[in-house]
Amino acid sequence: MEEKLDFKRILPIFVIVLIDLLGLTVIIPLMPLYATAFGASALVIGLLGAAYPAMQFIGAPLLGRLSDRYGRKPVLVISQIGTFIGFGLLGLAGNLWILFLARIIDGLSGANIATAQAAISDSTTEKTRTQGLGLLGAAFGLGFIIGPIIAFVSLAASGNDYRVPALVAAAFSLISILLTIFWFKETLPEAQRGQAERKPPFTLQAMVQALQHPTVGLLLVLMFAQQIAFGGFEQFLALFTLNRLGLNASGNSIIFVYVGIIVVVVQGGLIGRWSRQYGDRKLIYAGLLALAIGLSLAALTPRQPLPGYSQEKMLAELNSSGQFRTHENPTTQNLAVELPPDGSTGWLGLTWILIAMIPASIGGGILQPAINSLITKRVDAHETGGMLGISSALLSGANAIAPLLMGLLFQVGGSSAPFLFAGLLMAVLLLASWRWITPGKEERAPSGLARGAAASGH
Repeated sequence: MEEKLDFKRILPIFVIVLIDLLGLTVIIPLMPLYATAFGASALVIGLLGAAYPAMQFIGAPLLGRLSDRYGRKPVLVISQIGTFIGFGLLGLAGNLWILFLARIIDGLSGANIATAQAAISDSTTEKTRTQGLGLLGAAFGLGFIIGPIIAFVSLAASGNDYRVPALVAAAFSLISILLTIFWFKETLPEAQRGQAERKPPFTLQAMVQALQHPTVGLLLVLMFAQQIAFGGFEQFLALFTLNRLGLNASGNSIIFVYVGIIVVVVQGGLIGRWSRQYGDRKLIYAGLLALAIGLSLAALTPRQPLPGYSQEKMLAELNSSGQFRTHENPTTQNLAVELPPDGSTGWLGLTWILIAMIPASIGGGILQPAINSLITKRVDAHETGGMLGISSALLSGANAIAPLLMGLLFQVGGSSAPFLFAGLLMAVLLLASWRWITPGKEERAPSGLARGAAASGH
């Protein structure tokens, strides 16, 4: 009889993670615009975007160890309290440094997902673990669709006051705290706490050795680079559309829903079928090509605000959420990001970027799971955990570096520069992958003759 996942044990974790993610995804579409409202430049917005992943990189491993020692529940509650404080500060922020403080606190306490994954592992067997962890992936997908919709509704209800979605996010965080306290049952028995072997610290030498691995070194480079490209795209999309299309936070929320739906369709339904049909190696080629095309097209989006756009109204909206004011009438004098002028409105700019986002979102949805899948197939079983750990560390590093790099490019080269750079980077890596990521043992096994011919022709 096939072993089945115990949904009753998993359901509280799933719901808590989903509600927690709703808070995060409510904030994502408007953070760059909120910072712009305080007069932040593109580089400063990049620093703000880097603050959370940089602090998470420090805080998550520490809280992960504490969860092994003291149990999952107390660490989940502590981390969620930090998130609640962070969102509350965002909603009450009176200046830019409060935004930074909020993201730093949230990042340092951001072990929510890692601890939830540990709780899933506690609550499943080896046969049901993949399915259990897959449900967390589903929670991510739902969060990235529902969160921006909630942001849109809260902005519409508040007359585009950017502080309100932050307070809504804080409310979701408070709900997740209460659910954890009153519904979640500790998954790590007291007898097992503190029994895990002390893990060796992550070292630069381990990273270098992994990057030199003959079969997966380039795959790890790809993992880092694709997150620089797609992560930077997500971070600066709102600022780009503000500059090109004059879109406010409500408009950007809808665009994030659009991107989220495409990514969820790809990761939730299509990628499994494509992987079985074409193999992970070809999926990586396709993902790099799609991302290169999508980002390059996005960079060329015509500067055309939508019908009904008014520069004065856009400035007034930003003014109501931040503190930059110039005399009595709103002007662009203190605004670090240039807004499109009035006139020459139309639908071409929006249509263009929505079309560009189809290949960009498909590429972004394909690459991470396909690269990790191929890594697991090209290393020995005893290396799998370590390699995936390094892959995750590179992902975190890219999340911290991407906003800084893209912010600098945006400020120095203009709004198109980050996406043009990212598109070119993906194109160069596609050529490198085509040359050096050749058929491996996972392809030769079923049909050595056919795969061998493909390898020699590559």
